Amino acid sequence: MALHPASEIPPHLLMWQRVREYAVPLSMIETATARRMAGDWAGACAAARIDVDLDLRAVRDRHGSELSTRLRADLRRLAPDLLRWHLPRIAPDGRLRPGLTISLARYRSSGTTPLQLVVRTPPARADAGQRASLALWEESGSSAPGHHPHPHPDRRFRLDLHRHLWDAERSGELPRRCGAGGVLVPRQPGQPGHPSLQGLQGFQGLRGHPAVPEASLASARWAAEADLLLRAEGRPRGAFTVRLGARTRAVLELLAPDDSHAPTFRPLREALPPQEVAALPVLPEAAVRVLPDLELLRAGLIPADRLHPLVAAAFTAYGSAWGAYDSAPAAGRAPDPGDPHRVECRGEVHRIALRDGVLKAIDHDPAQLHREELLVALGGPALPCLRAIDAVHRSPEALPAVRERLRHGDVAGALAVVEGLLGPGAVLRDGPLREELRAAAARRVEHGLFRSGLVAVHPDAGATGGAYASGGGRTDAGHRPRLNRHTPLPTRQKLSSRARPRTGLHR
Repeated sequence: MALHPASEIPPHLLMWQRVREYAVPLSMIETATARRMAGDWAGACAAARIDVDLDLRAVRDRHGSELSTRLRADLRRLAPDLLRWHLPRIAPDGRLRPGLTISLARYRSSGTTPLQLVVRTPPARADAGQRASLALWEESGSSAPGHHPHPHPDRRFRLDLHRHLWDAERSGELPRRCGAGGVLVPRQPGQPGHPSLQGLQGFQGLRGHPAVPEASLASARWAAEADLLLRAEGRPRGAFTVRLGARTRAVLELLAPDDSHAPTFRPLREALPPQEVAALPVLPEAAVRVLPDLELLRAGLIPADRLHPLVAAAFTAYGSAWGAYDSAPAAGRAPDPGDPHRVECRGEVHRIALRDGVLKAIDHDPAQLHREELLVALGGPALPCLRAIDAVHRSPEALPAVRERLRHGDVAGALAVVEGLLGPGAVLRDGPLREELRAAAARRVEHGLFRSGLVAVHPDAGATGGAYASGGGRTDAGHRPRLNRHTPLPTRQKLSSRARPRTGLHR
């Protein structure tokens, strides 16, 4: 039961509640885990809907056996279902943040630039199935797909410093890295936040902005995470930035007398030019905000047994602070799809249930039903039972659940819900349910075209012909179209805007 009224639940928590229910289904976790435990890392990635765009033999031939051995070891430790569980998402649907390249691990090679194991999410126009891809990136750019909008690793969304979010052998570090000791205890109303955030308003990057809410900020871990970030960047101490909102960021300074003292941070005293601020290291988003699972547990919006098994095991081994949430009540039993529906028909209550793989009115004689169906085909009125069956076929009560599963790419789960409602032998009729399934199939075609590289630029770039239509002008992936009178108005407004809105604020 929630600790506060539903009206006070923040919208981002409701989004994460839906994500945890539909985005990574239990069947995916079980299949990916079984394949990973058997040593089949590629099969585990396939079960988690992550395409593999790297060849270990080619890596060994180009970069040597030492690097390929390290890469193979990381791939065997990779839990792709856990990675999908923690990938950044956008509001309000909770889909994967589109067009990202996220670094998972860095490798020093014989060359001058390190190689990186990255995971990429497709752009929003090709995100059907919510698939991701695994690749090896090098700064020379020869391995970056030209059709991806952002092939370079993102500084804000990086997981190479947070291996516990994808490495099965290091998932036990999750409670310590996310500060579970202070987050599992619900904060009392009026209780102040982390003392280092007191007086943060008014410093550089926050002038003129409203107060930044501290409930979802993991400020107690910023100093330790910034220390790891700066050491990875080759800077033992110095300034860094924290992105707090769409146009709100804080410029902080990491301080410590020496390596034997715990570091702390404070707002930067002197103002820096915007160019210098943009060049400062950015604290990864995984370290800025509280883990969504902890917020859901604190709000009572998810039972402990609905978490990812590796996440739940990490918190179980953490200590007694987890005990209060380990006994959270589980969700009530969902109604059995085979349970009969009751409909008032001709003054009586009749039953509708699954028989022989289809939904039937079991209280009517088959010959009577055949006559009524012929009458309906000739334009006559239908029995209430037949009208109820027709309504279930067109727009069932579970249509929102089917839509959520399709939105997150769980086609098998959506079809299982449909078969549980209508039976495996049902024939879909025109209506919202059929339109949703048809639209999902059409979107998968768009994703296939993107994966194959057949659509290198946005389709609107050549919609009205001109120099950028098919067969005229340059259409290579690295070319950005020039704006002219042939460019569609929506594309012109998007490309000419200097401050384009982002797709969301949440991870």
